[in-house]
Amino acid sequence: MSAPSSAPSAPAESAATETDFLAPDPALRPPGPTPSQSRFQVDLVAEAAGATEDKSPSSDASTTVPSSDKATPTASLDGPGADPGAGGEEAKGRFRVVNFADPSGAGSAASSEAAPVEGLQNGDTVMSETSLHSSTGGQHHYHYDTHTNTYYLRTFGHNTIDAVPNIDFYRQTAAPLGEKLIRPTLSELHDELDKEPFEDGFANGDELTPAEEAAAKESADSKGVVKFGWIKGVLVRCMLNIWGVMLFIRMSWIVGQAGIVLSCLIVAMATVVTTITGLSTSAIATNGFVRGGGAYYLISRSLGPEFGGSIGLIFAFANAVAVAMYVVGFAETVVELLAGADAIMTDETNDIRIIGTITVILLLGISVAGMEWEAKAQIFLLVVLITAIINFFIGTFIPVKSKESVGFFGYDSSIMWENMGPNFREETFFSVFAIFFPAATGILAGANISGDLADPQLAIPRGTLLAILITGIVYLGVAFSTGSCIVRDASGNMNDTLSSQFMANCTDAACKFGYDFSSCKSDKDGCRYGLHNDFQVMSVVSGFGPIITAGIFSATLSSALASLVSAPKVFQALCKDNIYPGLGMFAKGYGKNNEPLRGYILTFGIALAFILIAELNVIAPIISNFFLASYALINFSVFHASLANSPGWRPSFKYYNMWVSLAGAILCCVVMFVINWWAALLTNVIVMGLFIYVSYKKPDVNWGSSTQALTYHQALTHTLHLSGVEDHIKNFRPQCLVMTGYPNSRPAILDLVHSFTKNVGLMICGHIRTGYRRPNFKDLATDQARYQRWLLKNETKAFYTPVFAEDMRQGTQYLLQAAGLGRLKPNTLVLGFKNDWRDGDMMNVETYISMIHDAFDFQFGAVILRLKEGLDVSHIQGQDDLLSSQEKSSGMKDVIVSIDTSKDSDADSSKPSSKATSLQNSPAIQKDDDDDGKATTQPLLKKDKKSPTVPLNVSDQRLLEASQQFQKKQGKGTVDVWWLFDDGGLTLLIPYLLTNKKRWKDCKIRVFIGGKINRIDHDRRAMATLLSKFRIDFSDITVLGDINTKPKKEHTAAFEEMIEPYRLKEDDMEQEAAERLKNSEPWRITDNELELYRAKTNRQIRLNELLKEHSSTANLIVMSLPLARKGAVSSALYMAWLEVLSKDLPPMLLVRGNHQSVLTFYS
Repeated sequence: MSAPSSAPSAPAESAATETDFLAPDPALRPPGPTPSQSRFQVDLVAEAAGATEDKSPSSDASTTVPSSDKATPTASLDGPGADPGAGGEEAKGRFRVVNFADPSGAGSAASSEAAPVEGLQNGDTVMSETSLHSSTGGQHHYHYDTHTNTYYLRTFGHNTIDAVPNIDFYRQTAAPLGEKLIRPTLSELHDELDKEPFEDGFANGDELTPAEEAAAKESADSKGVVKFGWIKGVLVRCMLNIWGVMLFIRMSWIVGQAGIVLSCLIVAMATVVTTITGLSTSAIATNGFVRGGGAYYLISRSLGPEFGGSIGLIFAFANAVAVAMYVVGFAETVVELLAGADAIMTDETNDIRIIGTITVILLLGISVAGMEWEAKAQIFLLVVLITAIINFFIGTFIPVKSKESVGFFGYDSSIMWENMGPNFREETFFSVFAIFFPAATGILAGANISGDLADPQLAIPRGTLLAILITGIVYLGVAFSTGSCIVRDASGNMNDTLSSQFMANCTDAACKFGYDFSSCKSDKDGCRYGLHNDFQVMSVVSGFGPIITAGIFSATLSSALASLVSAPKVFQALCKDNIYPGLGMFAKGYGKNNEPLRGYILTFGIALAFILIAELNVIAPIISNFFLASYALINFSVFHASLANSPGWRPSFKYYNMWVSLAGAILCCVVMFVINWWAALLTNVIVMGLFIYVSYKKPDVNWGSSTQALTYHQALTHTLHLSGVEDHIKNFRPQCLVMTGYPNSRPAILDLVHSFTKNVGLMICGHIRTGYRRPNFKDLATDQARYQRWLLKNETKAFYTPVFAEDMRQGTQYLLQAAGLGRLKPNTLVLGFKNDWRDGDMMNVETYISMIHDAFDFQFGAVILRLKEGLDVSHIQGQDDLLSSQEKSSGMKDVIVSIDTSKDSDADSSKPSSKATSLQNSPAIQKDDDDDGKATTQPLLKKDKKSPTVPLNVSDQRLLEASQQFQKKQGKGTVDVWWLFDDGGLTLLIPYLLTNKKRWKDCKIRVFIGGKINRIDHDRRAMATLLSKFRIDFSDITVLGDINTKPKKEHTAAFEEMIEPYRLKEDDMEQEAAERLKNSEPWRITDNELELYRAKTNRQIRLNELLKEHSSTANLIVMSLPLARKGAVSSALYMAWLEVLSKDLPPMLLVRGNHQSVLTFYS
């Protein structure tokens, strides 16, 4: 609760830099204006080093700009004598007006031609009075006043520093699409001219994480980067990935099993799932700029790092294993050809391994050569694939006699009708669907290389949806054509013809063409040809068989290549976001395209391992499920974002529906279990495991996810709903406004109150900032964010609420009235005891006691915590290193917060401090590299590199130990409740809540009550009954019959001595003088009130004796706070009562509820 010192402290380096910026080298300073290191409007064009030669003799302002990474070109403003038609050459030497002179907003040097030179008045460039200092860093920029300079176009918005709308204001720092400009801050437009403005950070979470900033810089710096359009980048990739081996070697079998109708239904069902996912992908991809990382990027930026991180890892792994799957498919086909030519090298399995290894090495070579080579290879493979498909369709129209024995007769209605219905053999509809569905899972191939697309927002929707349409039509075409011209079973024997006498008995479609294949059907080995039996039936049908083999090669290799590129790209994006800290090494990119070479090597390793296993039947369903889990989450992302109703959810792709997306997500989950129930369970377990891990690690990223938006939406809805319900005693919770000042300056009060409010009630850390300077509200807002972050890091469930006020009392009144929201408002004021009340100005005591009176006036309960050592540790050196080390881990900007160094009253939230704040006391100055970001409230007394830690004196050492006592487990002890007066039950409820917590659960509650000596047993039984009705466990009840006995004389004498300096002694002076003194010093104790409240004074002294007798070993004493009537008891007397009551005791909590019941025994 300490005030900001009048001049915020700053690190020496920072101060030095500021001086440099404020006073640049005179040789570099323009004759008229003084540079201010900001930000917008005008920056000097630094394109031509030869701009110096463009200077005209009449130029009035020429300037050289110091730059960190370029030569320092000289720019000039051309005077009235300059040739208006000079064009681009002269324009290069002028000031580039970023958002005034260039109506298009492009702000390029060439567009300066548009600036009318004749509009200059004497070429003057006058610096605005509001030349403000700021520290964005980077190059110097000069800000010129546009009111006195008509060089700017005379159109709306160009004669003021108020900026007109411009896309560059909305870019993220170092965004790849263009340079970020910073619009004039509100302070620069609104503050008084003599006021020093403060640095604006990024508003509304606009800033990038360091990883994103590095990625963005790389994209911005790279020249000659290969970027793909929607056809080459998305359409080609998706088509190649969707048309897999399945098209050539399983589609005909599926038609044989399921028939034409159900085959078309299977294709349609798969297409529905992929289309819905395609629509969802399009919606997310068009809701803002998309970077590299494909499915991971889309999911993580929509649903947050937990879902994104878990899916990103398994999606990258699935792609890596998919490489192995496709390569083995290719190798199997090659081995079959070798077997046909009798050219097997060793045995089939090892040949698959050898050919697979050679293939994957070649594919890795193509990938590592760069995206351009990979794209060329994909185009070539697509041409081969389309040729093979056309070759098949042409073949179906050319009936060849020699092919009839293997079941191909050309298009015929009888064959079509025979194949229309299903004929499942050892399969079911769903098992056949499960075999087909992986063929449809290539729809994210384009989205996965989102970072390499020229315009992802246009390319992803257009390419993905068109690919789904084209491939779906081709699959349906193949299903229909194979079912219409090939019979299910054929022997391949030319002699299986029908004799005329059996013609009448034959019912098969083949009979019409004179063939009878019934002999092989009845044979135990079955037929070798036909839809059911021959996977290579499409080669047989096609016009030229080897082209189909080339198509199979093309389909497998293209899918393997797409997966080999997708996996490292997704993995690189995941590693750049640093969600899994150990994987950071894979984030590094190489070359102009930022290629993830390390990721390629890792993917190659995984693929090679699975190729060597060579048994992929087990792994295939898991891979399909991994892809489906990604699809389900993409669909769910769209539903979630629409449900959250965030204003930031504005996809330019409009053809989506939240309920359709939800149906798509459910469908994906259903399909997962249809394909393979154990693989689906395994996938869910892995996703949940990774989700829990990422949630536990809490990566420090803020992507504005829909989870955030929905949390806000629900919080708002529930808060409003809560406000419509009356409070009930059963639901009473202590909602505390704790006057902590800076939350890390009074750890004891923070920890103790948090112990009984955590997960039970609201806790607000109030901080009143007083001072004689004009309040700096920007600092207040910065502090608010900074200390709220500190509380979260510290796992303290509380809100930090600072206010500016004239004095402590006014600030407390503000907080008592305005803190909280609806039903989430505090009902109990918690203060620290003012240990130093006798040392300072007694008006501070008047203010302190008034705060307690105000709390009762507002119907609040009041709680005062006293530790004999004190509470405020903010003056101890090194106390705030903690905060700074966390700021480092969170990547926040350094905003210097000064903490009051004077050890002032524990109650004051903030007082002007006469002592200067040491550097070590300022959070965000010291930074420790070895801090792991996991904080405790415990102050970290670390040695600083620059200044050694000062050894603590004994009292500070004790204070530090006392301030940490509530962070430890309390062990077997007691919480003594002195429930002397009935305040509604708050005095009893707080200890009950405390002992429910893990740290306090070993402590027993002992209850002490006042009573009469002759009724002790009766009073004890009555209290035991009450406590049992309240269901509050206690270990002992003590009835104090001797409360009203007179205290010892020496204690009374000590009390008299203590209050002596604060007495008014009106009997010893004139009445008028006494009244004058009482008015000027209202805290003084009159003889009259001292006499009037003698009995009450004696009771407080006596209670202290009893407390020392009964509770000197308690872990905590909770006692009824004595009340003083407002206006009747002076603040000095009331303070003396509290002092004498709680002196020399264990930690003590003085509690007084607002006399409304907070406990009930009714159900």
